[in-house]
Amino acid sequence: MKILFKAIGFIFALLFFVAAGLQFNDPDSLIWIIVWALAGILALGFAVDKVPSALLWITGVVALGGFLYCYPEQFEGFEIGEGNIKNVEEGREAFGLLIIALILLLFAARKQFSKS
Repeated sequence: MKILFKAIGFIFALLFFVAAGLQFNDPDSLIWIIVWALAGILALGFAVDKVPSALLWITGVVALGGFLYCYPEQFEGFEIGEGNIKNVEEGREAFGLLIIALILLLFAARKQFSKS
């Protein structure tokens, strides 16, 4: 099981770094590049067992709070053209933070409660 979680850590680190690279065309790109890159660094740290579980808990909870903060007043999907562009953009950002939160909280729980 330890090898599986290590692999998952490396996979999500790669995915988070790719997501950071895709933010360059975003209107507020710098903040989202930092958010995704930080998630990638933490996932990589989990994979190589160099990040404390407390840091994963804290950043996971902060990302969950970011999801709640960024969630649009009216969710209209993820595709441009399906609704108000502001709502679509906020929905994308919110659910990106939810993905980060869920992964980091999973890693935190695994690190804290795993015996292997």
